[in-house]
Amino acid sequence: MNKIRIAVVGVGNCFSSLLQGINFYGRPSSNGSADIGLMHRRIGPYEPQDIEVVAAFDIDRRKVGLDAAEAIFARPNCTKVFCDKVAPTGAIVMMGCVFDGFAEHMKEYDADRTFLPLEKESTREQIIEELRKSGAEIMANYLPVGSEEATRFYAACALEAGLGFVNNIPVFIASDPAWAKRFADKNLPIVGDDIKAQMGATVLHRTIVDLFRKRGVKVERTYQLNTGGNTDFLNMLNRSRLASKKTSKTEAVQSVIGTRLADENIHIGPSDYVPWQNDNKICFIRVEGKLFGDVPMELDIKLSVEDSPNSAGVAIDAIRCCKLALDRKQGGVLHSASAYFSKHPPQQMTDDEAHRSVEEFIAGTRAS
Repeated sequence: MNKIRIAVVGVGNCFSSLLQGINFYGRPSSNGSADIGLMHRRIGPYEPQDIEVVAAFDIDRRKVGLDAAEAIFARPNCTKVFCDKVAPTGAIVMMGCVFDGFAEHMKEYDADRTFLPLEKESTREQIIEELRKSGAEIMANYLPVGSEEATRFYAACALEAGLGFVNNIPVFIASDPAWAKRFADKNLPIVGDDIKAQMGATVLHRTIVDLFRKRGVKVERTYQLNTGGNTDFLNMLNRSRLASKKTSKTEAVQSVIGTRLADENIHIGPSDYVPWQNDNKICFIRVEGKLFGDVPMELDIKLSVEDSPNSAGVAIDAIRCCKLALDRKQGGVLHSASAYFSKHPPQQMTDDEAHRSVEEFIAGTRAS
């Protein structure tokens, strides 16, 4: 049997959608609906149901000690339940290390939205032992935005335990040459940084400004404003945690815009927390430009999407590409997968170029 054994850091909404998806797409469907929403049913020999969760780490007392399949439905998770029959994984959520893994202001919110960390953290040695004992091959990082110290800690644990790494958040690991070299030296693959949702604000914004460029329309100003009601948006009310996030999202758009915009003419980033939106994200994109005859034009778009399934639709492919690299004994940054699946890869590509490159990687005609 082909299995991909993963360890997950952060048992939040995004992981909930991923684990639900592993179960949802593993069920046969008479009308073909089980393939809806997949970019790839098969990557190499691997289908979605071949991903197996063997270890999980969190810091919330409502999740620690539960099977991962039960923990994904515990508060403060609030994403859409599209698969209510999730098979037990056998992976019991272990207390992790806190570091900067949650924002202090979140203690002040109601019980449904606050983090309730346990007082006793696991040690580095205990976490590495769990990774080795579980047989995990890949670590998927789902820590909150701004978890700089915690992400570097877990990346180092992955290296020590000999795991590939899929970095879904905007802390720069794959795109940091020093960290990239550490994974290359261990011949371990890494995909990152900051997952690019399946049909999210960033990929839509990139598509729009790339279309402007191809059609000869000069972009003069643009913004992207986002609101949501999950704990990720609550966490991001602490603006000091957003430096990497804003850099990641802004560079993803600047990289395909043609002539870079001055900082004052581009604004991209989370805007506000609206509790009743739960895991629904609403995005407003505006682009102002000049077309033929120097005549001005404006474009306004609204996107409404469930945030975490949007992420899982990409993570399920990134994990399988990472496993392909392990099978092929390829270490270091997977540039094609990173460019297609992440907002801040070491090498930015247009989405068309990244798509071609990742298809070549999957087919085995491209090294990484």
